[in-house]
Formats: sequence, structure tokens, C-alpha cells
Amino acid sequence: MKTFPANFTWGAATASHQIEGAWREDGRGPCIWDAFSHVPGKVHQNQNADIACDHYHRVEEDVALMKAMGLKAYRFSLSWSRLLPQGRGAVNEAGVAFYNRLIDALLANGITPWVTLYHWDLPLALQLEIDGLLNPEIADHFAHYAEICFDRFGDRVKNWITLNEPWCSAVLGHGIGYFAPGRTSQTEPYLAAHNLIRAHAKIVDVYRRKFQSTQRGVIGITNNCDWREPKTDAAADRAAAERGLEFFLGWFADPIYRGDYPEVMRAAVGARLPEFSDADRALVRGSSDFFGLNFYGGMLASEPTGANVASTVPTGNGGMAADQRVELSDDPSWEKTDLNWNVVPHFCRKMLNWIDRRYGHPPIYITENGMALPGEDDVTVAVNDTRRIDYINRYLEACHAAITEDGVDLRGYIVWTLMDNFEWALGYSKRFGLHHVDYATGRRTPKQSAKWYAGVMRRNGLE
Repeated sequence: MKTFPANFTWGAATASHQIEGAWREDGRGPCIWDAFSHVPGKVHQNQNADIACDHYHRVEEDVALMKAMGLKAYRFSLSWSRLLPQGRGAVNEAGVAFYNRLIDALLANGITPWVTLYHWDLPLALQLEIDGLLNPEIADHFAHYAEICFDRFGDRVKNWITLNEPWCSAVLGHGIGYFAPGRTSQTEPYLAAHNLIRAHAKIVDVYRRKFQSTQRGVIGITNNCDWREPKTDAAADRAAAERGLEFFLGWFADPIYRGDYPEVMRAAVGARLPEFSDADRALVRGSSDFFGLNFYGGMLASEPTGANVASTVPTGNGGMAADQRVELSDDPSWEKTDLNWNVVPHFCRKMLNWIDRRYGHPPIYITENGMALPGEDDVTVAVNDTRRIDYINRYLEACHAAITEDGVDLRGYIVWTLMDNFEWALGYSKRFGLHHVDYATGRRTPKQSAKWYAGVMRRNGLE
């Protein structure tokens, strides 16, 4: 038996745009993903999240699903455009009522809400009217939206995440155009990232000044990163691996924990990397009560050898390819998920230790980890997801070792995801859920992984 610390947080996660549906109901305004997914060719088979899992109409059913598996914590995101249809201005009270129903149902069933304020679904009005994340003003709009959320929900919500994976918003949304708003640039990702970090800091400042002392909650940010393992023991490859981590995770975490972007980024990116004003730096530094990490896998890193560096590096897999100058590759022996992501549990332990060392032993929560499996459209195949069980078990073994052998302050693990859902540009073609969703009928069916994970949570550990 591998027991986890007392009060360890066990949860499952979703995101509003991926499950809610009801995209034009009860006063909700459109978001950038509504617009993006309705452009032909942007999403797999031109699918969209108009209905998704229809969670908006199935809140009580879905909370009952959580209760049935003994879920301890549920991480979900709020739809900004459901609460503020124009991104600013009048509050949509129907949206507030929906989230009140959800939060109250969770608490009535003994499930702790973990609320993400922003999971990529910027109100479309802010994109069209002020150029979205590229406008420095956006940070103030984030803060205003967050203040409404703290005011309406903070009496019951004690665990807040400001942003989910700002790297994705910056690089996939503004670098390679794979995500909404679908822009391509070598400069915009740095501007978008900079404004997101400023937005995070302003949100935290509002919470700490106006709410935290009375509501007694915690607030942090969730970043994603895959591990970079040196391909060889050569000094150049070790340096490339470290550079890859600094360009990926350090880009967003260094300003918060160390006061500025990594020096390796300053040297490589030059004038395209924005500067923090003194006022911004004062707000940014120290602006996270915990370190949220979404972790899935990793790759081998080496010093590029070809003349055309950009062509040797998958741009969508950490940092900005031409700037970071890291060649990434796989070990052919590694197992892969249905998204072709490498299954490398021991890299999770290495990632946790890197964060622990670099950022001064912060409390860490893994806020996403999970796997997509092929063939799960068929519910009879999906329910027998022994590979998912093995995956989560091995990643949790790595987490346990990081805690008990390395002294990492890991305080929680939240699996992705509670149920199959709209997987962004991949539409409904990939399934991560502990519960199978029949998108034609909306029926939810627990997979073996849901039942197994229920046992992990009940025991607070692995057998």
C-alpha cells in the first residue's frame, strides 16, 4: 500500500467550453472558440461545442455521477461569456444562477469545488473590439471579471485557478494558429503571454486585497509542461533540455517565482520579449499560493544539428521553435496515447523535482493528468479501459515517490477528465474520460477507470 499524505486532494477536471453546450441559451454570449469552431476546416470534421456533453442541462446528473465514484474535488471552469456576455458590462444573472446550482450541488454532496476562471474561452466581443490578448487593457478586463466571480461565488469556493495553460493560449492560439483565435506569428505569442501573466497578477491582487482575508481561500495559476530529457549525456544536450524547460515552463513560472523571464529567453528572443514595468513586476512576483501543473509526458532534447533549426523542432511542443533551438525526439520503445503523446511516468517525478528545486519548494497540485485511448467511441470497448488504469497508476506511483523519497510538497492530483468531451481542434475524435459519453443521447457510462479511481480516493493511496 502506497499511502498519500493526509488531506491529499483527489479530483477530476473538466472545462466549461468542452462540456456545457447551451452556447446560445439564457443570455450567454459567444466566445472565441464558438467563432473558431464554426469556421470550416478549423476543427476535426467541422465539429463544435454547441451541445457538447449538454452539462448545462445535466448538472444534477453529473454531480450524482461524481458522488457515485466518491469524488473528493471537482475542478471546472467558468464561462466568462456566460457570466458577462460582452466580456464586460452587465452581468448575466442566468449564468450566475447556473454556477450557483453547480457549486451548491457539489457542496451538498461533499465535493470540493476547484474553479478555473479562464480556460481559453475569451468572450468574442473582447477579441473583436480590443484585439483580445494582444491589448494590454485585457488584464484589467480579466481582473474585473474575476472580481465578479469572487463576489458571487467566493463565499463557497475556496480554491481558485486564474488561468489554465496560458502557454496554449499564446503559442497554439497566436503562434501556430491551431487554437482560437487562430493567428500565426513569431511575435504575438510573447505579447499574449505577457498580458496573460499581467492578467493573472491583477486577478490575484484583487483577490488578496478584497476577498482573501474574509473568504479564506487560496489562488494560483496552472501551467503545462512536458519533461525534456537530454538525449545523450553530452553537455550540449543537457543544456538543450534545460533550455527547453525554461522556454516552456520557465516562460510563465519564472516571472511569478523569480521576478522576470528566464535569462535564456531574454538572450534568444531579444526585443520581441516584452519588459515588465516596475508596477507589473511588483504584482507578478509572488502571485501564486500554489503551483498548478498539467503534466502528460515528455520528449528527448538535443542540440539541433541541421542548418534549418525551425524545421527540426515541432513548434507546438514547447517554447517557440526557432527561438529555443531545441531538437525534440522520441524513444521508439515508449508507449503512446491516442494523441501520440509519450507515456513516461518517471518523467513526472523528474518534472516535480525540477519545479521543487527551481521555485523554492512550493506546494504543488497536479491539476491535469490522463490519457486518450483509441476505440472508445464504442462503449463496450471504452468501459474496459485497463490501459488508462495502468497509466494513472504508474503516474501516481511517480508522484508518491516524489513525495516520500524526494520531499516534494505535492498536495493533490486531479485527473483529466471526468467525462469524454469536446477536445478542442480534435473535436470528438479523442476520449480522455473516466466516463464514456454517447454524444447522440448524452448517456454517461462509468468506465473501469472510474471505479478503480474511486478505490484510490477511498484508500488515499495505491494498492
